[in-house]
Amino acid sequence: MDIFDILNLIGGLALFLFGMDIMGNALERRAGNSLKNLIARLTDNKVAGLLTGLAVTSIIQSSSATTVMVVGFVNSGIMSLQQSISVIMGANIGTTVTAWILSLAGIDSENVFIQLLKPSSFTPILALIGIIFTMFSKNDKKKYTGMILLGFATLMTGMDQMSAAVSGLQDVPQFADMFLMFKNPILGVLAGAVLTGIIQSSSASVGILQALATTGAVSYGAAIPIIMGQNIGTCVTALLSSFGTNKNARRAALVHLNFNIIGTIVWLTVYCIVNAVVHPALFDESASMLGIAVAHSVFNILCVAMLFPLSGFLEKLVCRIVPDTDEPDVIKKLDERLLETPAIALSQCGEQIRKMASCAMHAMSEGIEAIGNYDHDKIEEIGRLEDKTDQYEDSLYNYLIKLSSSQLSEEESAKAAEYLKLVGDFERIADHGLNMAEAADEIHDKKLSFSHSATNDLRVIFGAVSEVMSLAYKAFSEDDVEAAASVEPLEDNIDILKEEIRTRHITRLQNGGCSVDAGFVLNDILTNVERVADHCSNIAVCILEGRDNKMDMHEALTRMREEDDTYRDKFRKYEMKYRLERE
Repeated sequence: MDIFDILNLIGGLALFLFGMDIMGNALERRAGNSLKNLIARLTDNKVAGLLTGLAVTSIIQSSSATTVMVVGFVNSGIMSLQQSISVIMGANIGTTVTAWILSLAGIDSENVFIQLLKPSSFTPILALIGIIFTMFSKNDKKKYTGMILLGFATLMTGMDQMSAAVSGLQDVPQFADMFLMFKNPILGVLAGAVLTGIIQSSSASVGILQALATTGAVSYGAAIPIIMGQNIGTCVTALLSSFGTNKNARRAALVHLNFNIIGTIVWLTVYCIVNAVVHPALFDESASMLGIAVAHSVFNILCVAMLFPLSGFLEKLVCRIVPDTDEPDVIKKLDERLLETPAIALSQCGEQIRKMASCAMHAMSEGIEAIGNYDHDKIEEIGRLEDKTDQYEDSLYNYLIKLSSSQLSEEESAKAAEYLKLVGDFERIADHGLNMAEAADEIHDKKLSFSHSATNDLRVIFGAVSEVMSLAYKAFSEDDVEAAASVEPLEDNIDILKEEIRTRHITRLQNGGCSVDAGFVLNDILTNVERVADHCSNIAVCILEGRDNKMDMHEALTRMREEDDTYRDKFRKYEMKYRLERE
């Protein structure tokens, strides 16, 4: 092996890792909605979690990427620690798919149909299709498909180049002696762990081992401990991703590490006992690419079979390692690692906006309650809720801007724009809740009171606003089209109510039935509730128009009022429901 072989080996390794990175990223983006749906269907059922981890990792072909996503999910509250354990186990099985694909390169037969199964036979065609899709297609999904094909072609080209570069090593005694050294199980595990920890991909390190196996110098006795070590090395990525996260996210990363360490210790012990007592002839045979894929799969399946029933033990173990502490009630930071998978990042934003929406609606509801039932503690609570909503807004706005600057599909870009609008509307609702609290403070401090008629008028409009907020929240949180369609006719009624109440109040002022100071406060209250109804309208229209990726609210509202019979029916229903009493 000369200097040119070494250069070819380095170049092949670079192509292999680059191709794997391109393919993995493109797979994540191409399957973004599928990943989101898989996570959305995840239940507390451990088998469902296991299958989810297996499926997701089979799609994106990286257990490290899956585990990093899981850490992000746990950190953002999308997934519980208990759910994450079975998903991580499934990811360990799913990652073996790559080795099976790479093993196709080891097919050796003169049969033309068998030869066609070799990646070297169909890779050029895949590369051609990939470059056509990438360069000439305007459809995002086709572009990602093209990148997947190009990534796979690059990966296999690198694999072939590595195999060719190391082929001369089969005649080098020192190379064979090196792998004899790895027959020491401890050294083999350490070698696998270190290599995988450096490149942060067990799939890639298994691929490198498969390339070295083509020399015939790698025996199964040396390969099996290395494969075990590779499972430990792949935990580095998840551990790094857990820095700066909450305790449950750190626990999820430790579940991955403990699972692989325990599995390696147990099965390495079994391996050593079998080797010492029986010493199967297989251990001395040269490992093939297919044989390494089989060993990789068998080891991971055995680990899952052993530890799957003990998931509760793993949870208790990591909870002991990272004990509970009294953490302040703070906004959970949106995980920027998930920006690489926009569909999942948007799902994370959706969960955060739901919490923000609940906070904002609660602030306004408490503000309405404080007008007729003053409570100092309630006023302070409204202030805390409004401040928390502002924190949500800052976090979500900055995150969504970063997400919007990355490469998004048309659907993802529309959803990010929709979320930015929704964040602004929910934040303003909380501000109006604080305004209501200030109005309640003024009423209390100045000892103001409303006439019986004004109190009844406020009760009617407060009921309408409470319902419109409930409908808007339901429309967003449950993606309820029926609730969204009910918001606008009620909001129009609230506009009419506000004007009627103002007119009636002017009449009372002229007749001496209400004080001027109370009138100013009443006017502020009406302005706030009317604007809250406007924001609820914006939220509902976002939900309705977002389905068609349209964001022209004015056009949507005009069309609804002029053409929709259902709108008119609902408008009349709310007109009857929220009717002012005669004076």
